[in-house]
Amino acid sequence: MECRARPRVEPPPGLPPGAASDVVEETFLLAGHTVRMLRPRDDDALLDELLAEADQDEDRLPFWAQLWPSGAVLAREVAGRCLAGRRVLELGSGLGLVAVAAALSGARVLAVDRSPEATTFTAANATRNGLTVQTAVCPFEQPERLLAGAPWDLVVAADVLYEQRNVPVLLWLLPRLVTVGEVWLADPGRPMLARFLAGVDALGWRREHTEPDPSGVAVHRLRPDTAAGSSGRRPRHPRGPATGR
Repeated sequence: MECRARPRVEPPPGLPPGAASDVVEETFLLAGHTVRMLRPRDDDALLDELLAEADQDEDRLPFWAQLWPSGAVLAREVAGRCLAGRRVLELGSGLGLVAVAAALSGARVLAVDRSPEATTFTAANATRNGLTVQTAVCPFEQPERLLAGAPWDLVVAADVLYEQRNVPVLLWLLPRLVTVGEVWLADPGRPMLARFLAGVDALGWRREHTEPDPSGVAVHRLRPDTAAGSSGRRPRHPRGPATGR
């Protein structure tokens, strides 16, 4: 996959005000298709705006405003598959690169993020590429919308293990989202990865992974063992907040 940055462009209608509307475009080559992605030009300016507010909620930190290496690697993996007619859920959509890749591969996509700015950019980037992606503002720990659509054929997530509190939330949530489908999770080797994979093993799921790319990102493919039946226990619902990226 190749990408290149372009100069500042005119923002489409509907983007959040302030630094989020000062955007540039990057182009990615995914499975022979040129994908155009808008992102805020200066994510530090977004952070400065947040720090100037009276309510400095850490869950509003603008992690969503960057095109992270894990998202790029997962988008390449998704774009190389035929997903025609499959129902795909992305957890922590950020700017929407993975969701756009899934839609490009023929999937019906719901992309969710706890940040309304992220879902706005995801929808705008899908439209920019002539695609349709449904979006919803939905933190991991409030998954009613996600559960209502279950079971999903494929759940994808990029770099969501950057905080310890996300691990129990995902281990509780994923078995309720996927029964005979798969989960593809891209991770750059975060410290919480080993704990998460141990939890996946305890669920009785099968797993495999790609070789890490030069940035250290690997894609972990997880699936319930439908042949043998799940020998592990589903975790209890964790208490406390969690964040998506």
